[in-house]
Amino acid sequence: MKITVLVDNNTIIDRYLYGEPGASFFIEDCGKRILFDVGYSDIFIKNAHKLNINLYDTDFIAISHGHNDHTWGLVPMVRLCSEAPAENFKSKKPVLLAHTQTFKSKYHGTEMIGSILTEDVLRDYFEMKLTDKPFWITENLVFLGEIERTNSFENKEPIGKFMNNGAKEDDFLRDDTALAYKSGAGLVIITGCSHSGICNIVEHAKKICNENRVADIIGGLHLLNPDKEKMKLTKEYLKQSNIKKLHACHCTDLHSKIELSEAVEIGEVGAGLTLEYK
Repeated sequence: MKITVLVDNNTIIDRYLYGEPGASFFIEDCGKRILFDVGYSDIFIKNAHKLNINLYDTDFIAISHGHNDHTWGLVPMVRLCSEAPAENFKSKKPVLLAHTQTFKSKYHGTEMIGSILTEDVLRDYFEMKLTDKPFWITENLVFLGEIERTNSFENKEPIGKFMNNGAKEDDFLRDDTALAYKSGAGLVIITGCSHSGICNIVEHAKKICNENRVADIIGGLHLLNPDKEKMKLTKEYLKQSNIKKLHACHCTDLHSKIELSEAVEIGEVGAGLTLEYK
């Protein structure tokens, strides 16, 4: 599997790429081309072009959760997919893979923080696969579906509200999910924001993949000035789990990265980074 960071808050040194507070990863495995999240704007397309990555041939677009910094790029992606036939690329619709609650309206106070495009509109442009169950994209790469919440220190507070059956409810981000890849050295877990908790995600991935080794985690950890208990227990879990490396990015602040470096080796991340696993 080869993974390229198309969008992050940062960019890799000496690469003239764009950054924004969002996330997008381009993944290639077993002949399949997968976008995992699409950031906040169209810069994932601009960065892909600079990196000589052709997004016209995308097979899957997997979404980690429904917040704007991971879904608003679907608007320019619709335009790009619509242009594909004119650019002599295949006209087959990419599969849009997400949790069943991903495209419900989401709010923080009066601010709308969810997807601009509704599920009904998206169906006109993509082959929709909405599921809360695991879905194997390739033989070794799996969309994890709804993450089991098994500990007492993660995902304790809702983030705003979401619209459910005509009423606003507290949003505990049941739609938050991740990808996991079964490499020869153990699991590689790719996250968006880890609203469900990175420790919960790792445990869920181990269960789904029947693999206890974790070679790497790359993605956002939603550790922005976390409370002391959450940081302490997260560090203890990562250390006890013998995770080989952690590429923390996006919604992970510098203080948290420094703290986590006491438990696991931290790798630098930014738009332009490419990692390969066998």
